Amino acid sequence: MLQRPMMIPLVDLATQSRAIKDDVLRRIGDVIDAGRYILGTEVGQFEEQFAEYCQVPHCIGVANGTDAIHLALRALEVGPGDEVITAGNSFAATAFAIAYTGAQAVFVDVDPTDFNIDPTLIEDAITQRTKAIIPVHLYGQPARMWEIREIADRHGLKVVEDAAQAHGAEIGSQRCGSFGDIGCFSFYPGKNLGAFGDGGAVVTKDAALADRLRLLRNYGQRVKNQHDLLGYNCRLDTLQACVLLAKMQHIESWTVQRRQVAAWYREELADIELILPSENDDMRHVYHLFVVRHAQRDALLAYLAENDIFGGIHYPNPLPTAVPFVDAPTYPFEVPVCTKLSQEILSLPMYPEMTREHVTQIGQTIRSFITREVARV
Repeated sequence: MLQRPMMIPLVDLATQSRAIKDDVLRRIGDVIDAGRYILGTEVGQFEEQFAEYCQVPHCIGVANGTDAIHLALRALEVGPGDEVITAGNSFAATAFAIAYTGAQAVFVDVDPTDFNIDPTLIEDAITQRTKAIIPVHLYGQPARMWEIREIADRHGLKVVEDAAQAHGAEIGSQRCGSFGDIGCFSFYPGKNLGAFGDGGAVVTKDAALADRLRLLRNYGQRVKNQHDLLGYNCRLDTLQACVLLAKMQHIESWTVQRRQVAAWYREELADIELILPSENDDMRHVYHLFVVRHAQRDALLAYLAENDIFGGIHYPNPLPTAVPFVDAPTYPFEVPVCTKLSQEILSLPMYPEMTREHVTQIGQTIRSFITREVARV
């Protein structure tokens, strides 16, 4: 009797959550018993561990990844009249955080090989109003930070890393998040290090910035009811810190497993009409997503779904096409690489618990699609 093919989701959060459930419940039980729900000791413990993981002295837990970028820009005193350069193909939160400060988002096109902001185009976008650059380590692939940092330093600009998808990614032996003035992370459940709800963090080497960020996340308070500046309610929840503490014990092994899944994909999908993600020798890609390119992306996505394999598109529209940003400057005009990529990219299933059998089934299904399409020509 033929075995029915497995249903393979884009991401499987339940399997991973079951593996750490007892540890998480124990930690949450400690919080309940102590009644320390807001900025409890677990938040500080997580901040200490995550700072060490990111190779920086300071980590400040916040409510989500969007708040991380927003507060980072606020800490750097970005505001109305300023411009902030970023990539044209990120999730909307990157640009929204810029807009929340009153600054203007300026979108620069990306390199088609690594999907990240093209450093050779950044200087074209710099004006007298430019205050900062936000490179995005998209899909877990590090942006070319040494080049970006050099440009920023030469022009006196600040650098805020959007590392929402890049927990543990490296250039050489240096972790993403530690190159800029501030690094920003998301702990949305589907991230490589995800909470059981929303969460985020900012990391920095600068003690003064860290102090300002702590004020900004908690109503501008050092002491309750004494407000030193206009702050926000953007704290990391103590219960989510419990989840993150439990997951910190596994983040490296999960990253190794993600990279193994990516290696299996490369074997299964070799020598077919499909563009695979690049990986530079001096960089550690952590494969938050495994994003391929195909000219008939929509048909391939549908064919996979017909065969119980569920992919996704990250992201289907360049940021300058979103209604809030239709008048934003773009370099080059209308970011042509971002536009082309948005029509071809496809995120294949990627999570640490995937097996070789999963990847083989996906590879065979993609090969079947391509063979069918070739036969039609």
